[in-house]
Amino acid sequence: MKIAVGSEGPAKVSAVRAVAAQVFPHAEIVALPVESGVPDLPGSPAEAVQGAVSRARRALQQTRADLGVGIEDGVEDTPFGTFLGGWVAVVDQKGRTGLGGGLRIALPEEVAPLVRAGQAQAVYERVGKGQDRVWGTIGWLTCGLVTREEAHRHAVAAALVPFLPDS
Repeated sequence: MKIAVGSEGPAKVSAVRAVAAQVFPHAEIVALPVESGVPDLPGSPAEAVQGAVSRARRALQQTRADLGVGIEDGVEDTPFGTFLGGWVAVVDQKGRTGLGGGLRIALPEEVAPLVRAGQAQAVYERVGKGQDRVWGTIGWLTCGLVTREEAHRHAVAAALVPFLPDS
């Protein structure tokens, strides 16, 4: 089993490794940078899902792996505020697709414009929590209770459902 991840981002690759180790313990994980075809920070769940599917398909095509995985973070404006979260797509050579959504976190009003503008460093300075940059914005806002990798793990597991041995 070979699984291609359409990103070299440490939190994304670690999330795929952690979940795959439980289901496909002997899988080879290959990470490669691919384009998402959407803005750097998608502004809707539809854009984020489109980016995740695009990354998964491109990773699969470029590696001829058994599964391709794409992970795309995005923001969403709701009547309750602006939320940050991620989507995962898993695709196989037959064209099957699994989707999973990750944790959603409400952004403080003063932080939302910074996140939208792609100014993650400004968010870390404004929030002033934690020391480890791999926490991501979710980790910073939760003081490390949930890291970016952990948030992605749940979405990876959800997207893998159609490909699990007992499914």
